[in-house]
Amino acid sequence: MSLDEAARRDRADPLAPLRDCFALPADTVYLDGNSLGALPKAVPARVQALLAEEWAQDLIASWNRHGWIDLPERVGEQVAPLVGAAPGQVLCCDSISVNLFKLLATALALRPGRRTILVEAGDFPTDRYLAGGLASFLGAERCRVREAPGGELAAALDDDVAVLLATEVNFRSGRRHDMAALTRAAHDAGALALWDLAHSAGAMPVRLDRCGVDLAVGCGYKFLNGGPGAPAFLYVARHHQDAVQQPLTGWLGHRSPFAFADRYEPAPGVLRYQAGTPSIIALCALEAALAVFDGVALEDLRAKSLALTDFFLAAIDAEPACSAVRVLTPRAHRERGSQVSLAHPEGYAVAQALIEAGVIVDFRAPDIVRFGFAPLYNSFADAAAAARGLATVLAGEHHRAERFRARARVT
Repeated sequence: MSLDEAARRDRADPLAPLRDCFALPADTVYLDGNSLGALPKAVPARVQALLAEEWAQDLIASWNRHGWIDLPERVGEQVAPLVGAAPGQVLCCDSISVNLFKLLATALALRPGRRTILVEAGDFPTDRYLAGGLASFLGAERCRVREAPGGELAAALDDDVAVLLATEVNFRSGRRHDMAALTRAAHDAGALALWDLAHSAGAMPVRLDRCGVDLAVGCGYKFLNGGPGAPAFLYVARHHQDAVQQPLTGWLGHRSPFAFADRYEPAPGVLRYQAGTPSIIALCALEAALAVFDGVALEDLRAKSLALTDFFLAAIDAEPACSAVRVLTPRAHRERGSQVSLAHPEGYAVAQALIEAGVIVDFRAPDIVRFGFAPLYNSFADAAAAARGLATVLAGEHHRAERFRARARVT
């Protein structure tokens, strides 16, 4: 694909003006929004206002005067339409890991006659680690974890499965599950469905309510652009919210936290899934970042995501040097997330060579180079430059330089 064709597509792209809402470095192609979203330009001013006008001037009164206490709920309501949730079901708090612990425990409590957490083999490690950690904590009589390949999850559901835990888009391959079909299969087996939306929320429509999902988690720092370590979110379908008490019974999940009662009484609805005091600065940054989505149709995001990844795949198909990589991401639209994953025996070195050349990607063990396309700000010119950069690295064997082999702590 030529740069001229990329320019033509960018001129015709209705979402192209949104790129100006982000602070993107010059002469850099940023294709790592599936790990850390780019900085929305509105965030620094909003955080500075919180520091200078709220914290500095109004001090502790800001909890009431500026609505700090309501931020987890308020930001949750901003996320809700992005994941297809009606009001009152999404809360922004803690991390995905902490929220998974809460929701897996919730699922086991909702299915007391069952003890199995069914997870996808090779899914994101924290999901499997947390499931295993909960099983170790509760003991084998109350909880155990079983894995099945992604294509065999539905068949692996049996009458001991309390909850199916799956990620909508696989972090390594970029393969997308059929959320509606797997949720229906879980329900047919008497189990609950808990979805991890880390690699889908903000890049495509997610339809939690329509699919009948029971529980879900997602993070704020990838396609939602909330900044490094941004708060995560959780979703609890309304009909489950008051049925059980979540295990991390911190004071802000209390019905009346400032009564300082001796006995815990859970707050109504999804608010009971709060635990400790939230990070107000981080929530403030995420709140400002989410404003970029105002007025954006999620179907348009999905259409652009697919167009970008189609364009990139066609571009690498046309480059002879790129025959050295193996495409892991499905070509079928219904099975693809918003990334393209390529395998190469020296994937880490290839990624480092690309980064030095100004194409920011990331690496996932054992051999995967990931190109994440954020439809809010990535362009067809980005896709063309990335394909050309990859071909240049491979044709010139630039990745064989010794400096690209020493691994940093973060890959």
